[in-house]
Amino acid sequence: MHHKKTLTVILALALVGTACLAACAPLASPPVAAADQPFAPATAPDDALAYLPLILRPQSPPQLAGCPVFPADNVWNVPVDALPRDANSDAYVTTIGADAHVHADFGSGTWDGGPIGIPYVDVPGTQPKVAVSFEYDDESDPGPYPIPPDAPIEGGPESGGDRHVLVLDRDDCLLYELYSAYPQASGDWEAGSGAIFDLNSNALRPEGWTSADAAGLPILPGLARYDEVASGEIRHALRFTAPQTRKAYVWPARHYASPLTGEAYPPMGQRFRLRAGFDISGFEPEVQVILRALKTYGMILADNGSAWFISGVPDERWDNDALHALHGIKGSDFEAVDVSSLMVDRDSGQARWP
Repeated sequence: MHHKKTLTVILALALVGTACLAACAPLASPPVAAADQPFAPATAPDDALAYLPLILRPQSPPQLAGCPVFPADNVWNVPVDALPRDANSDAYVTTIGADAHVHADFGSGTWDGGPIGIPYVDVPGTQPKVAVSFEYDDESDPGPYPIPPDAPIEGGPESGGDRHVLVLDRDDCLLYELYSAYPQASGDWEAGSGAIFDLNSNALRPEGWTSADAAGLPILPGLARYDEVASGEIRHALRFTAPQTRKAYVWPARHYASPLTGEAYPPMGQRFRLRAGFDISGFEPEVQVILRALKTYGMILADNGSAWFISGVPDERWDNDALHALHGIKGSDFEAVDVSSLMVDRDSGQARWP
């Protein structure tokens, strides 16, 4: 039903655009009789896109190191501000923490000896690849992986946390991600799990597989990056964590990481958004960019962790004081979103444009 309505609107706009073109054509070009303009249903929807206002068209996807961060119609890159609330929204918010405060889990400087956030490195396609052995090898992509010897590790080399390592092959636009990654004296690596994503594709992980993240999703596409904020717009959903999740996952997630079965616990992959009426005018401009993204694209529950912790890339240009103002936002300022109408195929990240 949603698709039919969209097609109707597109065709209507196409007719309006066609009428305008006819009206504005030079007088020296006589109009073509209607009988000479056969209707072509197979091509009309594509032709109609030419007359759509730019705001209604899928925009170009986010870019990183010259690569698209998934296609423009990927679920990470599609707005959810007009979608319905999830029926369990209130229960999910209460479980995560209605009075808990939002925290930017990224910034400038260091914390406990490591950078604040989840770092990444981009490498050329010629970067030598190394072997990686996995604890969860039955759900990991075997590689090898193009990890440079000095690849940044989440939390720093001495960290005991998640120790994510994210590597982007900027020539082939392949994203390599590791969880609990440890370099070895041989030059190889050991890790808990690993996943490889083609950023030109909408492909998801195999059903039931983890990735370097508990939800079986990529990490890098959901990180707040300073360059995006400086440009004035983040055009994708962000990644966040919650203390307790359900033994379930919803599209586009592929994996759960909990024994809890209560319906009040949010499943992995659940999308949330900042409420439309939340006033962002009192925040610093760079924070307003983040908040607009949270209203438009929302955030995806990707891992177990602290309540309402939003992920980003470390960068010395972040203003930690400005980011700390996010602490003034509470869980009750968010609502869960039902994204089921966006799904084209359960095994694909492609999404219908709302």
